Amino acid sequence: MKHLLVTGGAGFIGSHFVRRIIQTEDVARVTVLDALTYAGHIENLGMAFLSDKLRFVHGDIRDATAVDNVMASGPTAVVHFAAESHVDRSYAAADGFLSTNVLGTRVLVDAAHRHGIDKFVHVSTDEVYGPLPKGSATEESPLRPSVPYAVSKAAADLVALGAHRTLGIPLCVTRSSNNYGPRQYPEKIIPLFVTRLLRGASVTLHDQGQHVRNWLHVEDNCAGIEAVLRGGEPGAVYNLGGGTDLSSKELTGHLLDICGATWDAVTYIPDRPSNDVRYSIDWSKARNQLGYRPAHRLEDGLAETAEWYRRNPDRWAPLASGGLRCTTPPASRPALASLEDDRVR
Repeated sequence: MKHLLVTGGAGFIGSHFVRRIIQTEDVARVTVLDALTYAGHIENLGMAFLSDKLRFVHGDIRDATAVDNVMASGPTAVVHFAAESHVDRSYAAADGFLSTNVLGTRVLVDAAHRHGIDKFVHVSTDEVYGPLPKGSATEESPLRPSVPYAVSKAAADLVALGAHRTLGIPLCVTRSSNNYGPRQYPEKIIPLFVTRLLRGASVTLHDQGQHVRNWLHVEDNCAGIEAVLRGGEPGAVYNLGGGTDLSSKELTGHLLDICGATWDAVTYIPDRPSNDVRYSIDWSKARNQLGYRPAHRLEDGLAETAEWYRRNPDRWAPLASGGLRCTTPPASRPALASLEDDRVR
């Protein structure tokens, strides 16, 4: 695995993966292809951006010419993170989710076939299984997505797996539970609540906060994705879970304690349409076949995450007033030469 292409590598999960994989000895080059939309930022890559191993390409996975040019540069493996991912946004902008997540995936697998890619990992979500009142979804469970985001990801999964069957692409799919950790764009519940509580603002819970999710530290997900990249069986799907199940109200309680706030900061609002009450996946396949085991305790991970936002207000404070960060290509951003490692110290 000398040369790896990572799509969406400046996003939340993708950048954590790039920072991890670029340190491995058998990876000589990492090419990141990212459109730098509102949730993707060069800063997420930290010092990895300045590594001699890394090449950054500003481009959209729906652009067949740009994708073909990147594939022609010689990657032997692809890890595909690039996606529209926020559930709330998907209600109002379903077309964009379908376009990026489904058509973009089609463009990538077609190019991977033309250029003879040795391994392709398509990164997905447990939301494609839909709500489960009880029990846990295995990789063989039917796909029953509810919300527009999950529908687009389920369709993308089928595009990817269909490419394996019809084109012979050595492709795997990963489906993880909810990720959290430093450098996540503050629209998802954990960074949204933390950044609001840190500045003394209130937070809102849908209905009575009864919705249950499994919370997996982003670095544990990336460890699982690397295991699939290295040892996953072509054509296989791997669930990556093993975090902690919490209702949104229980999660809020943890965040209130960490941020030194009280329940007076919480208000309840009507539930959004088709808000799935519970997700749950069985991740024993990845554990038994690949040795995947999450290492982060929830309490430690949440404290680390909140501390990162407390120490890096410049990365999220402009968003509090509705401002968006720069999304221009890195060549026009001279400040990148002074990038520093933003790990919690």
